[in-house]
Amino acid sequence: MQSLRDLTKRQILVPVAMTAILVTLVASFATDRDATLPSETVEAARRPFAATVAALGAVKARIGAEVRVGSRISGRVRRLRANIGDRVTAGQVIAELETADLDAVASQRQAELKVAQSRLSAISTMSPAGEARAQAEVNRFAAAAKLAADEWTRQQALLRERVTTVAEADAARERNASAQAQLEAARRALQLEQTGNAEQHKQATADVERAEAALRSAAVDRSFATITAPISGIVASVATQEGETVAAGLSAPTFLTIVDLGRLQVNAFVDEVDIGKVKAGLAASFTVDAFPSRDFSGRVAAIYPTATIQDNVVKYVVAVDIDSGYAGSLRPEMTANVRIRVDERTVLAIPARAIRRENGASVVYVRVDGKPQSRAVRLGWRDGGWVEIVEGLKVGERVFVDPPLPATPSR
Repeated sequence: MQSLRDLTKRQILVPVAMTAILVTLVASFATDRDATLPSETVEAARRPFAATVAALGAVKARIGAEVRVGSRISGRVRRLRANIGDRVTAGQVIAELETADLDAVASQRQAELKVAQSRLSAISTMSPAGEARAQAEVNRFAAAAKLAADEWTRQQALLRERVTTVAEADAARERNASAQAQLEAARRALQLEQTGNAEQHKQATADVERAEAALRSAAVDRSFATITAPISGIVASVATQEGETVAAGLSAPTFLTIVDLGRLQVNAFVDEVDIGKVKAGLAASFTVDAFPSRDFSGRVAAIYPTATIQDNVVKYVVAVDIDSGYAGSLRPEMTANVRIRVDERTVLAIPARAIRRENGASVVYVRVDGKPQSRAVRLGWRDGGWVEIVEGLKVGERVFVDPPLPATPSR
């Protein structure tokens, strides 16, 4: 009988104990779950998404924004007024060459001009006098020729009336012919005097003009000894020193390089698969390693027509003009990670960190009655830290940003 009572008691106490243990475990699980229940949620909402083309590139100076400044003449550097990192403005003097030889040449050209001007003045003064003398000779021989012609006419009339002799008539004819020949010679002399004076004056005038041109050329060469900055910018490099002698040959020797950091662009290497989507005017953004958390903006300015081969992959250079406002931040040759927006649309999206992978499916935890509820979703586009939700969520539903990890089955 005693054994029967003990058996009955054990049959009653075991289920009660097991029930108590189960209740304790459930309570503990519930408590732990409530303790780890995420609190931050975000509303599933529609937001603009952009389809982008990613490319790697580098910051470059635009055409005309990087200038190598040199000397057009040979000479010794007397003074160098700029150093690396200096900011210069257009027209500022940055270097000077010695000018002693150039000044000597300019003085010589000035003297040659004075000689040419003196000769022209002398010819201009002498020409009227010589021409006047030649004209007087013409006038004198013209008068003598008229008298001889009149005498020859009179002798012919007297010869017809038999008042004079044939010998006197012949003599009058010869005097007339001689006078006419002298008159013609005087006229030719006058013409030569006039022509010669004109040629001499023309030659003297040309000599003056040639001397003036030589003087201007010497002045230009003298001006080349003072080298000025063609653009405003920063001195990027210096290739000479004071006291050095530079020789100008087929190409001008480079003194220094100036870069305008306000006129930069990004040359992005776009794969041939994506180049058909890119066109001028599209918005673009990029980051550089120096400022990884900062986005820079710009627009596609041009697409280079020729391809570049990189690692056996055909790529095209896309020039992106950088928006203003970044002066001083960017430098040439900085590596740029470029994103070009080729399409844009509005989609239902949530933060990418709210997505979990469970059993090979994408899952989000939706807040239902204050608690997370697992729900499978189908994903679409990605834009930075956001993901498009094609199926599984509705606008306005709230999802946990940091959803709980999947429960691990207890053993």
